[in-house]
Amino acid sequence: MAYLDEGEARAKSRQVGALRGLAPFIRPYRGMAALAGAALVVTASVSLILPLAVRRVIDGFGAAQVAELDRYFGYALAIALILAIGTGVRYYFVTRLGERVVADIRRALFDKVMGMSPAYFEKIMTGEVVSRITTDTTLILSVIGSSVSVALRNLLTLLGGVALLMLTSSKLSLMVLLIVPAVVVPIVVLGRRVRASSRENQDWIAQSSGKASEALSAVQTVQAFTHEDRTRADFAVVTEKSFNSARRRIMIRSIMTFIVILLAFSGVVGVLWIGAHDVRSGVMTPGQLVQFLIYAVMVAGAVGALSEIWGELQRAAGATERLVEMLHAGDPVQDSSRPMALPRPVRGLLQFDKVSFTYPTRPDAPALREISLTIEPGETVALVGPSGAGKSTMFQLLLRFFDPQSGVVRLDGIDLRDLSRTDFRSAMALVPQDPVIFAASARENIRFGRPDASDAEVEAAALAAAAHDFIVTLPEDYDTFLGERGVMLSGGQKQRIAIARAILRDAKVLLLDEATSALDAESERLVQQAVERLGAGRTVLVVAHRLATVKRADRIVVLDQGRIVATGTHDTLVAEDGLYAHLARLQFTDGAA
Repeated sequence: MAYLDEGEARAKSRQVGALRGLAPFIRPYRGMAALAGAALVVTASVSLILPLAVRRVIDGFGAAQVAELDRYFGYALAIALILAIGTGVRYYFVTRLGERVVADIRRALFDKVMGMSPAYFEKIMTGEVVSRITTDTTLILSVIGSSVSVALRNLLTLLGGVALLMLTSSKLSLMVLLIVPAVVVPIVVLGRRVRASSRENQDWIAQSSGKASEALSAVQTVQAFTHEDRTRADFAVVTEKSFNSARRRIMIRSIMTFIVILLAFSGVVGVLWIGAHDVRSGVMTPGQLVQFLIYAVMVAGAVGALSEIWGELQRAAGATERLVEMLHAGDPVQDSSRPMALPRPVRGLLQFDKVSFTYPTRPDAPALREISLTIEPGETVALVGPSGAGKSTMFQLLLRFFDPQSGVVRLDGIDLRDLSRTDFRSAMALVPQDPVIFAASARENIRFGRPDASDAEVEAAALAAAAHDFIVTLPEDYDTFLGERGVMLSGGQKQRIAIARAILRDAKVLLLDEATSALDAESERLVQQAVERLGAGRTVLVVAHRLATVKRADRIVVLDQGRIVATGTHDTLVAEDGLYAHLARLQFTDGAA
């Protein structure tokens, strides 16, 4: 639980001032905020006028004429109308502002994490990222769309009420003000504990979301290993800890609210007792006492509301700081401030120049060591070797998901770090080892390779990838919804969809990472032919464990423990009787046996 310990340590430094981090998102809507603020001031001011009218009515009730009484009550109705209009306007603009700001924050967060390199996601669970985008922003929505408005209204009521209390009776008002320190102290002391417990609660919620996301994304594996009960138990533990953390936060806030309201109203009752004696002695009129009573209740209510809202603001402050941290998170892979333009047409020359690389989470296990390799335009090169030799890592560096610690990776003679990632990636098509199928139709999954492709081009790519025949047997053929992560498809069908996507992209560089590993013999033959046709005039880099798929490559590069140990054709490498020959014997001889 090191992650949570770190979160708890950070919680101690959380301040409500962290809400200033929302300013860049509110600033574009200053006009909307100003209208909401104006409506808030109007409603707060009008509510403070009502007790004055009540005093007039009470003190002058016996002597007033009927017409004068009617006028007073007419004023009261007018005040009520203004109050209703102002409240409606304030609600509309404040709520709209909250929804608009939160929508912008969610979009900014999503835009940020979508551009982050895989190095970022090695240190944070995707479930936690989703929790930040949903749970934390929901907290902020409640603050902008409600809590801040209520807090400001109560603050204005408090300030105006105190001023009018002084005008009504300075003696009683000074006695009321003596209560204020007794109310403020528990707010400050207990507020710190609320802030810490709120941050802890948010950390546990994020962990709960991460656990759920991880388990649901691998539900078939969980069930296959009969791990359901253990997974349920793990999730229950995290969820229960989240609940216990929330329970502690709720308990602290409840105690704080109880103390504040008890002290505030007890003090008011005591002051009014003295006021009642002043009325009996003629020092105050009944109307003045009622006016003072109403203002005192308004002030006490404002103090109680502020104490409760303070806890909400502290929760939102913790959430805001987490979101701001995410928005400003550093990424080791950055585009150049002035990227070069990749010359068109792309030739497809790939170069690794003394490249060494170690994954951030495995600093003691180098993945590549001093790799130097040139792949000529139009050449088909296969990367083979045992698991962990560095084959897929070379793809990761070619796509610039990571940057090497030393050495240079080039496309057409230009360092990838000098190019925009969007620019050079548009010249590449990838078929990953674990194909990704989106929760969309078969047509849209293939069209992901080139969004502007026509239906005819999509179907041609599916034909070339040997995917057309199984797609047309689906309930709605190309328009069939494939389910989350392609649950309707077999492993081989997923790979053929991914290959069709790469074919449709029509890129100059084709990267195939175990692209035929899940195919049956017939489909593999058809896809191999399609890849050979597609490879004509293109640079093709193939990672394969099944050597039968790479025998026709122009060149085979053998890797072992992050180094190139041999290069040549299938026949020359077999004749050298090295690592490749050993792998070939295991597959072609032992496999045949």
